[in-house]
Amino acid sequence: MAYMRSSRPSAPPATAGEIFALIRDGEADTKAELGKITGLSRSAVASRVAALTTLGLVVESEDAQSTGGRPPARLSFDVDAGIVLAAAIGRSRSQLGVFTLGGEFLASDTVDQEIGIGPDELMPQITKRLEALIDDVGRSSHRILGVGLSIPGTADTTRGCSLDSPIMHGWDGVPLAPFFTETTSAPVFLDNDANAMVLAERRDNRDRFQNALLVKASTGLGAGIVAGGVLQRGSLGAAGEFGHTKTAAAAGVACRCGDSGCLEAIAGGWALVRSLQEQGRSVGHVRGVVELAVSGDPEARRLIRDSGRQIGETLAGAVNLLNPEVLIVGGDMAKAYDIFVAGLRETVYGNATALATRALTIQATTHGDHSGVIGSAAMVLDRVLSDRAIDDALGG
Repeated sequence: MAYMRSSRPSAPPATAGEIFALIRDGEADTKAELGKITGLSRSAVASRVAALTTLGLVVESEDAQSTGGRPPARLSFDVDAGIVLAAAIGRSRSQLGVFTLGGEFLASDTVDQEIGIGPDELMPQITKRLEALIDDVGRSSHRILGVGLSIPGTADTTRGCSLDSPIMHGWDGVPLAPFFTETTSAPVFLDNDANAMVLAERRDNRDRFQNALLVKASTGLGAGIVAGGVLQRGSLGAAGEFGHTKTAAAAGVACRCGDSGCLEAIAGGWALVRSLQEQGRSVGHVRGVVELAVSGDPEARRLIRDSGRQIGETLAGAVNLLNPEVLIVGGDMAKAYDIFVAGLRETVYGNATALATRALTIQATTHGDHSGVIGSAAMVLDRVLSDRAIDDALGG
């Protein structure tokens, strides 16, 4: 977002972090433009730019387009001044990535893991694979500015651990940052998988995503919520955990959380797998259900459409409450998008108010399978390249 100089005479002068934001976002690329936008003197701008170049985040170069006279030095964000690492950890598969400071992939990898594997077994695999990726792209000498992790279920973002996940048994209360101590001393950030996914969408559509609801429909169900341009985590980080909302259609049906009557018990990916297994079908993961549906299997198609319908009934209340501009569908079931959304659209539009759905659009995630890992990287970049973080790095 562009820096806006206050009209109040007492407004504090723009900091180096705010100057960096203007350069990073392309709002200004010369010292003169920075001075005009911020009202800072030439010497004050020069001082802040010098500090940013010392950090290695901004580079100055001559304007090759100049047609005469002394060309002004062009300022640009050096996206190769460091790297960030990211991992989207799932129940049976984790996706890894090494990113530039501009949030672009340098390398990616996937770890297929046994269901039920604990952090002591999985996390060393993830750190080793990330280190190998760094070597593969020749970035071993680059600064690692941060590590972003996402996990299913509720995340304790302060302690950096799972708080309550019926999927990831043995992960609750285990801090994940210590697993990276031999890889980097950079900060490690953790969030819920659906929150990470919505950050990935918001990265490319920041102007549109003032009010958005992202639904992750995979083995479990979760949502990422952006309201008023701000990601909503709730008081305990449990915002968006709608999969264990009670629904009449699931009355008496046992859920893996230990309760009964939860939406997940009839609409979660694991419930669809269970339904097919009870019919004697050889399916071990919701991805298998999706593959059958896409290939035309009538029972798999019915299950996925019914899942969308049941989820839509619950989400209609959220649409009324939050009035989002866009409802984004992600997760494994999004690969059968047309089938799933046919059911979802039916009940969302049928049960939410006409006003709340008047301008509502429903769409698939922009980044597909990579939404989680891209969002995990975006989470890091939002923190380590924020105005405040830059000013803190410069000692003020």
